[in-house]
Amino acid sequence: MTVRVTVLNEVKTDDPGGGDWKLAFQWCRYVEVEEGNRYHGYRFIWYRPDGSLQAARGQARLHSLSLIRDLLERAESEGWGSHDALDYD
Repeated sequence: MTVRVTVLNEVKTDDPGGGDWKLAFQWCRYVEVEEGNRYHGYRFIWYRPDGSLQAARGQARLHSLSLIRDLLERAESEGWGSHDALDYD
């Protein structure tokens, strides 16, 4: 199954380990290409130093809850961090 992802909103933080990676928290629209099904949801994903995404089958290693809280608070302050995917599908 092919799924196309469109990032609708995003906040990023610098790599807490001091590297060039960036952790992103995203609000996305997912479309199952063959079936035509659409759904929305949040995800955490890393950007490599070259700017490409590090897709890891839905898993992103997160260093701390404070890092997650920071991204969630920023998303909420930008007005998109409280979406409920069930309201969109």
